[in-house]
Amino acid sequence: MKPTLRSFRILTLALLVGIVSTAFSQTINSLEVHTKINNGMISGSYDTKTGIQKFFGIPFAKPPVGELRWKAPQSLDNWSGIKETKRFGPRAIQAPVFGDMDFKSDGISEDCLYLNVWTPADRNTKDLPVLVYFYGGGFVAGDGSEPRYNGEAMAQKGIVVVTVNYRLAVFGFLAHPDLSAESPYKASGNYGLMDQLASLQWVKENISAFGGDPKKVTIAGESAGSISVSYQMASPLAKGLIAGAIGESGAGINPTLAPTPLAEAEKIGVDFATKAGFKSIKELRALSTKDVYDIYNESKRFGFPVVLDGYFLPKTLPEIFEAKEQAMVPLLAGWNSAEIPGAAFMQGQPYTSEAFIAKVKETYPKDYEEVLSLHPHADAKEVERSATDLAADRFIVYSTWKWLDLHAKNSDQPVYRYLYSKLRPPMKDASLTAGLAGGTIKDGPKAPEAIGAPHACEIEYAMGNLPLVDVFAWTADDYKVSKTFMNYFANFIKTGNPNGDEQPEWNAMKGTDSAPPVMVIDTESKLVKATDDVRYHFHDRSYGNIK
Repeated sequence: MKPTLRSFRILTLALLVGIVSTAFSQTINSLEVHTKINNGMISGSYDTKTGIQKFFGIPFAKPPVGELRWKAPQSLDNWSGIKETKRFGPRAIQAPVFGDMDFKSDGISEDCLYLNVWTPADRNTKDLPVLVYFYGGGFVAGDGSEPRYNGEAMAQKGIVVVTVNYRLAVFGFLAHPDLSAESPYKASGNYGLMDQLASLQWVKENISAFGGDPKKVTIAGESAGSISVSYQMASPLAKGLIAGAIGESGAGINPTLAPTPLAEAEKIGVDFATKAGFKSIKELRALSTKDVYDIYNESKRFGFPVVLDGYFLPKTLPEIFEAKEQAMVPLLAGWNSAEIPGAAFMQGQPYTSEAFIAKVKETYPKDYEEVLSLHPHADAKEVERSATDLAADRFIVYSTWKWLDLHAKNSDQPVYRYLYSKLRPPMKDASLTAGLAGGTIKDGPKAPEAIGAPHACEIEYAMGNLPLVDVFAWTADDYKVSKTFMNYFANFIKTGNPNGDEQPEWNAMKGTDSAPPVMVIDTESKLVKATDDVRYHFHDRSYGNIK
């Protein structure tokens, strides 16, 4: 039948009604809510279905633009009227380094110092525990808007959740003699870490407006976010701002994004500017965001180092912890069972005994016999496991182990260690492959079959966000693991102890333990005694982190 003008209009009207209905359904459970913070009034939304109030894109420092580019974050000016905070603010300037990151932020800008709050508080609620979460991404990428960091599920556990944006790469970590000369503390770099510090100061001053307790703030993060937690725990400037710490894979200890002396970091900055044709910071500050972004990408650099600036970070982490100068708070940290594929160690060589022996001799010419004795390599299966362990230890596992070991030996606070081991289920779309940052890539190279839990895969489990990361075919077992991991996190945030909810008992480790207790988080979670610490003692000597 030939369509008539009338039938076309009816079809168009039906489509419009469907679109409007869909848009309406997304906000049908939301009420506008207002709250007063130190700088002025803000508006957010209250979900009547989940009972959670949400405030997205709250500024916590002045935009670091113009003359404030490459300066420590500055206090906000007050505003009049009501500032709408219902959308994620812009993410920090970054290249698409990890194609698997899933941003929901409102664009990309140097004006990026915004945070997000989820709270279960009603008008009579106060003194709720607080979680402040820092994203990962190697200090070159990431954003607090990613669905895996969403705070709503954790907020339903009775916790105020905050995710924070901080400056990255050239905008967040460039050191230069000109910058040090103009700084009141005569150093430069570490702007991204100081952004995080500014967010913690904001939380101390404002979180009670959201029902939170400023004296009960746990900081957490994964990868570079975990490394950030270790640095905040070590910094004298963060003392008194945190009550607990959670680290998922990573600490700022050699060889994992460890700090560089100021003079060396300044030289790196001078070399970067000079090769780009600029002699001063004044010239670089005069450039547009796009020009600085282009110059950085042309340099082929992977970020800039954290700096021993004598201000935010006066000494290395081992030195600070061994002097017992770190924040004396409970620590819960661990890593995943296959952080990075063994191919990262084998570098194109096959999983054969001969190739493994040759690669170990090449990497550890003086210590290869000890390394081989610590890593079984009789057949291809053993080689793959041992190559994976070596790659992971060198990448991020050893530094995390060292952080736990240092705090257990140099504090009277409880220290809890985990090993996350749940394999992810298949993806719904066979054309997708997993990326290193924890997300997915379209039509990427097929990854080898996982022999354990890869880097970053635990985030959505721990934060209760499996439904928001819908590319995987989640099973009942996945939801079981997520419930377990999330309960451990929630209990720790509330009490400094992960135990409760009739879950497997998790004992704290002691600095004197030769085989510390480790909670293996899997379909059937269980506490075991560590059997692999002899590997980490070797790396301790190899990387020069032991007295």
